[in-house]
Amino acid sequence: MDERRGEDPGGRAASRPSGAADRGAERVAEPRPAVAAAAARGAGRAVSPGRRGVVTAGLALLAGGGRLAAAPAAPSGAGAPAGAGAAAGPEDLAEADAAGLAPLPGRAVPISPAEHGARIAAVQRAMRGQGVRALLVEAGSSLTYFTGVRWFRSERLTAAVIPADGPVAIVTPFFEAPSVRETLAVPAEVQTWQEDENPHALVARMLRARGAAEGPVAIEETVRFFAVDGLRTALPGVALVSGAGLVRGCRMRKSPAELALMQRATDITIAAYRHVVPRVRDDMTPETIGKAMDAATRALGGEPEFSLVLIGPAAALPHGSHAPQRVRAGAMVLMDCGCTVLGYQSDVSRSFVPGGASARQRTVWEAVARGQRIAFAAARIGAPAGSVDDAVRRYYESLGYGPGYGLPGLSHRTGHGIGLDGHEPVNLVHGETTPLAAGMCFSDEPGLYLPGEFGVRLEDCFHMTETGPRWFSEPPRSIDAPV
Repeated sequence: MDERRGEDPGGRAASRPSGAADRGAERVAEPRPAVAAAAARGAGRAVSPGRRGVVTAGLALLAGGGRLAAAPAAPSGAGAPAGAGAAAGPEDLAEADAAGLAPLPGRAVPISPAEHGARIAAVQRAMRGQGVRALLVEAGSSLTYFTGVRWFRSERLTAAVIPADGPVAIVTPFFEAPSVRETLAVPAEVQTWQEDENPHALVARMLRARGAAEGPVAIEETVRFFAVDGLRTALPGVALVSGAGLVRGCRMRKSPAELALMQRATDITIAAYRHVVPRVRDDMTPETIGKAMDAATRALGGEPEFSLVLIGPAAALPHGSHAPQRVRAGAMVLMDCGCTVLGYQSDVSRSFVPGGASARQRTVWEAVARGQRIAFAAARIGAPAGSVDDAVRRYYESLGYGPGYGLPGLSHRTGHGIGLDGHEPVNLVHGETTPLAAGMCFSDEPGLYLPGEFGVRLEDCFHMTETGPRWFSEPPRSIDAPV
């Protein structure tokens, strides 16, 4: 489900409900080791509204927690490194437990410069068709999509000016330019500004040089207000319009290269689940289990993106609780985890009951499993995206849930788009009229939530082909075989 982000693409998550681990959004835009390391320690970066106005969540570091069953003990009398007398924390135990894992076979193939060039050509054709003179894209996943540049957002503007005709211009601080050039994958003019200069004036100069000073200039939908306001001041009278349709029209339909990276990310997440779920034991906390997933993900070749673990009544809260939680026999465990491979994301949820499920838990789990199948069957080429959500909701209402988004029932949409961002347009939500087309990718996660008791979410992603949907990961067979 993956909704652990806030609205500001350059900000930080404000709160950290229990159970969410390493929710490093926009990690594709972080090339620097120090930044990546911070994210991997639960920085909880907030990301773009392209993730659909989501709530924030991060890793709640609860004190204590159960040890992984397979964590090896230190040999008696072994020479210990300095500081070994301190008790091992959950992350240390998780790393030790994952030490025997190896990266999945094969190699992740990066998006080629030729494909980046084709993306720019496609958006330029669309711009000319709509009479748009230029497109402004700030650092983030869309900048990566078009130019290859992987960069983070800060108070210093880094952005691309993509004209309707001609080469791209990159605007960035002078001292950042060498780093920005490292991932630039297309021919571009890199223009720099000094700390005492106005970057918006430089953007305006780039637009004038490309004959776009009067506009209309399209603004990618996640560009922050200060960049738009600064451009208006530097270029009075310029016509600014939304660039959402232009960018979405390119990004919504994935290429074979993109699908391959998403498949690899999903394969890694599934392999991590298969390693961790059998090791879940009584008294473990969400922190311990989440760290185990992160360690397994890294060992298998992925970059952990998030590891949400909810236990018992907290599983009825789709994105977590601040209340302390521990695994107990008979308590539902809901895990929602994902990783990135070269920036492309996976998102998989599993629900299971250590010690065996009750009849009521089984009934709810089986209803959710059927809800997943109904959504998958409803996803047909040309069908409105919202019709998938409607099909699931009709079934749940026939069981007495809801109505609509009411509780107990399915209180969120059936699915979201996914790619470079964990949440991308379009969504499988009531009222969405966008027709499904080949290359579109979605989560399928029609959870059921019973406040005060438990929740069940099963989530697998699929992509549309010319003949219908195809799973990235196969849904689980039963509550007793969740992976």
